[in-house]
Amino acid sequence: MKNKVLWSFFLLMIGALNAQMTEKEKIREVLDSWHLAAANADFDAYFGKMTKDAVFIGTDAMENWQNADFRTFSKPYFDRGKAWSFTAVQRNIYLDEAKNFAWFDELLDTQMKICRGSGVLKKENGQWKIAHYVLSIAVPNEYVDELVQIKEKRDDELLLELKKNQ
Repeated sequence: MKNKVLWSFFLLMIGALNAQMTEKEKIREVLDSWHLAAANADFDAYFGKMTKDAVFIGTDAMENWQNADFRTFSKPYFDRGKAWSFTAVQRNIYLDEAKNFAWFDELLDTQMKICRGSGVLKKENGQWKIAHYVLSIAVPNEYVDELVQIKEKRDDELLLELKKNQ
């Protein structure tokens, strides 16, 4: 009897660990297929993996896209047959205790070279959906001063405009 109880407990623990791994695998699949949908210019598959109120933050300071606006912006790229091509080369995924929200960070191989993506997914009707995504260009620390010089004039102008509109 004692062995049956221990065996049952052991199986229950393995099942619980597998459930968490399964959720992370589901999230990996969503993110990988989302990136693949962009590379394949599959507009419906790409936006189908996002919540209706999703936000996409791009690499430009003014790219804070609400879903409807991001769809409008992206449509011509998808219509041309190729949007963008991002492939994750490293990814970390974290889940809340209830397994309804997840957040992640990833390093990406892109046409802009190494970029970082990060974001939040939430479970809607049993499916993981991307609710928030942030894309940034990874800049080695030794090149930051050079990059600041390149963008200084434009950033100064933009900062003046943004501060005026606060």
